Amino acid sequence: MRILIDYRPALRHRTGVGLWTARLVEALARQDSATRPDLTVFSSSWKDRLTTPLPAGVRAVDRRVPVRCLNWLWHRHQWPPVETLARRAFDVVHSPTPLLIPTRGAAQMVTIHDLDFLEHPERNMREIRRDYVRLARVHANQADVVVVPSQYTADRVRSTFNLSSERVIVCPNGSPGWPVRPAAITPKHLLFVGTVSARKNVARLLEAYARVRRAYPDAPPLVLAGHVSPDEAAVLAPLDRAPLAGHVRHEGYVDDERLRALYEQAVGLILPSLDEGFGIPALEAMELGVPVLAARRGALPEVLGDAGLLVDPLDVDALAAGIGRLITDTALRRRLEQAGPPQARRFSWDSSAARLREAYEVAREHRRARMPRTP
Repeated sequence: MRILIDYRPALRHRTGVGLWTARLVEALARQDSATRPDLTVFSSSWKDRLTTPLPAGVRAVDRRVPVRCLNWLWHRHQWPPVETLARRAFDVVHSPTPLLIPTRGAAQMVTIHDLDFLEHPERNMREIRRDYVRLARVHANQADVVVVPSQYTADRVRSTFNLSSERVIVCPNGSPGWPVRPAAITPKHLLFVGTVSARKNVARLLEAYARVRRAYPDAPPLVLAGHVSPDEAAVLAPLDRAPLAGHVRHEGYVDDERLRALYEQAVGLILPSLDEGFGIPALEAMELGVPVLAARRGALPEVLGDAGLLVDPLDVDALAAGIGRLITDTALRRRLEQAGPPQARRFSWDSSAARLREAYEVAREHRRARMPRTP
């Protein structure tokens, strides 16, 4: 089966969609010869080239076409077909976003990681506000299959877009394959991983942490790892004032090596997101044996199971109390440290790739059933 995957989200910082895209391509390439697809990754940018080594057997198509220009043509005019740019035909064309890639005759798949773009467009970048809100429903209904990362997201996508169950397929994210952190490491900070944005609820996290510092002056410092959304820079203003000054550090985007080191040195990971379609940082922390305090919202309860501490992310008092328990309750930390790795191992990129391979078959059969038959 000839598959094309839009690889552009993985060209730069591999967080969120970019990480999902890169890891699934790697896992698809690892499948045995009987199930491994003929895989092509598509890249298009004016300045960012596809220079990262790809797995053996994966073809690359890299065109010097500006991303915004191509997205405008694809999203608004369904042109040009990707076969024109790739110069070969495909059985399935897979978009890692909610919007379709134009094709001459291949089955089409889109990926919906969450519905925040639809419910809170003001939180998202201009292109998402411009195109996703207006087009996602139409494209989801035109797609042969819609891929989602969690059952929570599947249920919401089906009800929101009125899609049949067989066309919405769950392919969960996977854990990174890290061993449990060495016992000799002494944790020294609390950690937040994610984009500093309204959806990630960082403002309430900082307010809760300020209350924790008043109650526990010796509380570990808080480290924020992730980009700042352009519209959310003001959220970090309290870092320069008491009681947070000198106790909260924003590291910005960090590479995989630095991220793992931050996890390994963490007393606990705090994820107070208002909505998550999955929550990869939860898996990363649990696999290392790092306790996780997360929002009782979105897909986080599904991902954490009984291996995390859940709180109402809108309740600053509850969030502060949860952080307080995390830093003072040794028995709780030990329980979460032990429960995390087995829970994380329930999710793997290889099993997700196998599920995705099945989704490609469903998409191809759905497209065949829709094609007019030649007499």
